[in-house]
Amino acid sequence: IGNTVLHILVLQPNKTFACHMYSLILSYDRSKEGPGSLELIPNNEGLSPFKLAGVEGNTVMFQYLMQKRKQNLWSFGPLSTVLYDITEIDSWAEDQSFLELIVSTKKREARQILDLTPVKELVSLKWNMYGRPYFCFLALFYILYMVCFTMCCVYRPLKPRTGNRTSSRDNTVYVQKMLQESYVAYEDELRLVGELITVIGAVVILVLEIPDILRVGAAKYFGQTILGGPFHIIVITYACMILVTMVMRLTSTTGEVVPMSFALVLGWCNVMYFARGFQMLGPFTIMIQKMIFGDLMRFCWLMAVVILGFASAFYIIFQTENPENLGQFYNYPMSLFTTFELFLTIIDGPANYDVDLPFMYSVVYFAFAIIATLLMLNLLIAMMGDTHWRVAHEQDELWRAQVVATTVMLERKLPRCLWPRSGICGREFGLGDRWYLRIEDRVDPNKHKMMRYTEAFKAQDRDNYDKGSEKLESNGDTLCKKDLSALSLSRNTSRTSSHRGWEILRRNT
Repeated sequence: IGNTVLHILVLQPNKTFACHMYSLILSYDRSKEGPGSLELIPNNEGLSPFKLAGVEGNTVMFQYLMQKRKQNLWSFGPLSTVLYDITEIDSWAEDQSFLELIVSTKKREARQILDLTPVKELVSLKWNMYGRPYFCFLALFYILYMVCFTMCCVYRPLKPRTGNRTSSRDNTVYVQKMLQESYVAYEDELRLVGELITVIGAVVILVLEIPDILRVGAAKYFGQTILGGPFHIIVITYACMILVTMVMRLTSTTGEVVPMSFALVLGWCNVMYFARGFQMLGPFTIMIQKMIFGDLMRFCWLMAVVILGFASAFYIIFQTENPENLGQFYNYPMSLFTTFELFLTIIDGPANYDVDLPFMYSVVYFAFAIIATLLMLNLLIAMMGDTHWRVAHEQDELWRAQVVATTVMLERKLPRCLWPRSGICGREFGLGDRWYLRIEDRVDPNKHKMMRYTEAFKAQDRDNYDKGSEKLESNGDTLCKKDLSALSLSRNTSRTSSHRGWEILRRNT
């Protein structure tokens, strides 16, 4: 019952009352230390009151609980050293990490905890010591891997075409080699080494991604920008395309260019994932993700409807015409592609001034230019501008959350020997097996002086206001006259109190 009450207090809107009641309930806890403590009992979702405060974004309760966990090591004048208990915060030995819970929640208030002590210092320590070097090495390794895969695709086994052309529009001169002909020369053996490296890399990607999908869940793993959801979809699809290409090569099936071309596009687009490790490029990837999976996905539905309608009209108009005079609408797939290019203004309207074109072509093209170019493209620009304005206010906050998510991911993937535990064991200070983070704090005495001067200003103004209100209440007969005199009196007293305050500041300075 006590543990349930603690979880309820974390969710209370009245933060001050919740902190006092939380402390009162813990004062009656007989097992304050050890596994039987009320603070360590999780709820049905596996969250202790401390983790629940982080997930809900309750910064007041989080700071209150952290103040209870800290140990003052020593202080000398304005300098002090404090040990913060990071047992539940550190993700090193936690199955359900506090940092991972914060970055995976949808509440913006929870991400503000990343700027509080000691979470900010712990993340900075992990990222600067281990996260950033390993992430940069991983980015360089992935780029070299993609270069290797690209070279294998560029020099894939091809041979001259021997069959006759069946159409005047057939432009194929090379065809894919069979498996027995693909690995004969020395150059083929070098390409085989690169292909093996590519296939091994695809298998490693799937082995690393699938356990996280099963642990977190597909909806949360792929649906959140901070965790890199879109990039996880890209890299898993890339690995699947590599395996499909390998099967088609081993079975000598023609058409391997389809999965190979998809894999090249997806693999190189995934390089943008590594931009999150750099402060200059990280916020831009957030902006791109928001626009692609927000504005562009909605706009594509409207664009598909317009393209289908006008492409069908163009095909019907030129269905009876000679395709040699205007081949952009030769068949229905070509009409779709040409209309898509016209929609994005990649090409100008096709025209042939040597022959007479159908009258309806001019009418339909006029309507298409008005709707597509003038209306819908400007609508897309306006939508993206609005998204940019909204995301710009929180892009730095989202980028810091991405850094935390990347740090937690690397800490889970890398062996323990390459990523030692951060902090100091409590045994060195006689505090048990819990882990602490040493943080040095400097208290500025001038700041406290200024706070005392500010309070002096407030106290004098408050006294003058109370005296003026008492005079107004005692003399109610001549209210209008007293109002005018009270106004002038309040101005004079405020000037006098302000003058006294500035005199105090001058003398102390």
